[in-house]
Amino acid sequence: MESVRCLILGGGPAGFTAAIYASRANLSPVLYEGIQPGGQLTTTTIVENFPGFPGGVDANNLMDQMREQAKSFGADVRSGVATAVDLSGRPFKVVIDGEKEIAADALIIATGATARYLGLPSEEKYKGAGVSACATCDGFFYRKRTVAVVGGGDTACEEAIYLASLAKKVYMIVRRDVLRASKAMQEKVFATENIEILWNCNTQEVLGDGFGVTGARLVRKDGTVFDIDIDGFFLAIGHHPNSELFAPWVETDAAGYIVTEGKSARTRVAGVFAAGDVQDPTYRQAITAAASGCVAARDAEKFLLEI
Repeated sequence: MESVRCLILGGGPAGFTAAIYASRANLSPVLYEGIQPGGQLTTTTIVENFPGFPGGVDANNLMDQMREQAKSFGADVRSGVATAVDLSGRPFKVVIDGEKEIAADALIIATGATARYLGLPSEEKYKGAGVSACATCDGFFYRKRTVAVVGGGDTACEEAIYLASLAKKVYMIVRRDVLRASKAMQEKVFATENIEILWNCNTQEVLGDGFGVTGARLVRKDGTVFDIDIDGFFLAIGHHPNSELFAPWVETDAAGYIVTEGKSARTRVAGVFAAGDVQDPTYRQAITAAASGCVAARDAEKFLLEI
């Protein structure tokens, strides 16, 4: 069994930022990138809202730079997925890929969250080419264009209102005859002139020309099938935090997000910290994930100095 001072699980903005800070604090961090190296950010194309890149930056290039920066300070970045953990006592035990065992004095969980998709082959085909799960990330590309938002909750309404400030027209595809969103959010949607709600509808297929999204094929509850012309297709049906592995030990909320103490990254298990989308049900941005990675590394440093 390998022993390490600081183990980081997750290779997104939170994980790599934690690795940068932990390396500079001489914690000799080992980071496993997980099932999606680079995190959710790599499902988009150009990131327009990350500070320091006035012309935008390719998402994969941004994550490559974060990875290289972490490695340049001495972080040991590895491929692999945590498949089992035991947080009942220190050192914490983590199994990678069902084989390799790691004992860690401090653990930073930065495993992120996974956007919920409809599961359509056509949706998968056009991910990053018109299909997105983040209006804040990708909405800028659809100025004066027509888009659709799938969902009827608060998140879907927020995304639709945001997109309506940029796009020419926004369709909301709602599978019921009512919105699940709060009354205040519903009123904002109804008051936004360029939002049209398509009630009792499910998406049958995302349409495209091989290069990008051109429309969507919808089916109503009565069986009627019809197409809409759109340039962008946004999913707003929730995210799933990748926290199941840790839930027996750390506290999670009703949706599965890891609960941290106040403004810190501390979980209820001393020496275990959480950063990024796995503990953030609200903002879910690359910059906030990176900031929380900094917090987690600083908290881990303080913890290791005191034990």
